[in-house]
Amino acid sequence: MALFTPAADALMTAVADTAAPDRPAGQLITAAVLGIAIIIVLITWVKLHPFLSLTIGALATGAIAGMDIAASVTSFSTGFGTTMGGVGILIALGAIYGKLLADSGGADRIVDTLVSRASARSLPWVMGLIGAVIGLPMFFEVGLVLLVPVIILVARRSGAPLMRIAIPTLAGLSAMHGLVPPHPGPLAAIDALGANLGLTLAFGVIVAIPAVIISGPLFARFAERWVDVPVPELFVTDEDEGIEQRRRPSFGATLFSILLPVFLMLAKAVADISAAGSDAPWKVALDFLGTPVIALLIAVLAGFFILGRGAGFDRTKINDIVGSSLGPIAGILLIVGAGGGFKQVLVDTGIGNVIAQFVSGSSVSVLILAWLVAVVIRIATGSATVATITAAGILQPLTETLDSPMVALLVLAIGSGSVFLSHVNDAGFWLIKEYFGLSIPQTLKSWTVLECLISVTGLAGVLVLSMFV
Repeated sequence: MALFTPAADALMTAVADTAAPDRPAGQLITAAVLGIAIIIVLITWVKLHPFLSLTIGALATGAIAGMDIAASVTSFSTGFGTTMGGVGILIALGAIYGKLLADSGGADRIVDTLVSRASARSLPWVMGLIGAVIGLPMFFEVGLVLLVPVIILVARRSGAPLMRIAIPTLAGLSAMHGLVPPHPGPLAAIDALGANLGLTLAFGVIVAIPAVIISGPLFARFAERWVDVPVPELFVTDEDEGIEQRRRPSFGATLFSILLPVFLMLAKAVADISAAGSDAPWKVALDFLGTPVIALLIAVLAGFFILGRGAGFDRTKINDIVGSSLGPIAGILLIVGAGGGFKQVLVDTGIGNVIAQFVSGSSVSVLILAWLVAVVIRIATGSATVATITAAGILQPLTETLDSPMVALLVLAIGSGSVFLSHVNDAGFWLIKEYFGLSIPQTLKSWTVLECLISVTGLAGVLVLSMFV
């Protein structure tokens, strides 16, 4: 299969069908640019809370794009509600589990083992591996809320800069999210393009390995100098305060508790691959238990017994932990929800389809073309999943001329583009910023650069593979 393939007439027809904005393209692009600028100015110069800034920026974007004010509010509310209904629940459950993991001493067990057995030189590589393993079957948000306590405590105990520990872990999580099924973006692209799931999974793992290495342990050496921030005062344990804790859950019990939702989601993923379309009772049960919210809820309930009882906590203490874990994340929930609302306003204006038109008419490599389409939609909408699904729909006509390996690589090129340049319209951007206590410029210099490295490295890996298939 030739590496360079002209964009077919069918591609332009597909773009025309999917991109039908009610307003001129220039107006929509101006609206997106001004909306993002308003948010940045309000946060950095006016010092307005990000929740209010995102809300104002979203409504301003809708107004400039020509949306009716009522439609803008509805769009923002829909995005807010959808984000809170998905990511918000995961954040709340993750906060409860993280607090329980920290207060019970379970996080201490994991951290002490990691710090004692890994050298300072190898610790970033160990954290990158942990992020990739946890991220293989798990949604990014779920893996993040599970690993934040571990990241913070490892940085605190080892004395290593926060970014040296956080960046490799985030790289492992994000690379798996964008490149490897069963995450929703890759699965949607596989379905839309008719790609072979097993082949895409195998290629995805191959491409993800160098992406994690480059954007994780290697980039962390620079990020720790660019973003020199203290470790957040979160998940402070008795040991951190110099108080001897008499009882702690064992390492094995703690590890089982952490991996329980991973196993549940992995079992669902394997069942989806091996028994697609089956309505057998065991498949239905795994589909239910492996749903992210259910898997994390089970982890929390199991943690009450495994971690809480292992530390000698009674019901009153466990209830206190649950109550005290939710207050600190209220601001994070509102910010992430508002980020989802802003994203939805951008999606509803049709800006993603408009920008896709600007890159879809070139006679360039079909893989580079796929990456570019996903990149511009990702930048415009802030959603990796929206970018993946939209790009797959636009490029679907081209699959008629591609063989099975190239279609699998097309999925991965789209997935690589879908994680490029996370910024203020991405809920993940605000999660990273708030969890690690970063400013917007610091988040851009760390998390945003990390995402760009994953994207570019992923594309490079896809292009190399295309020479051999």
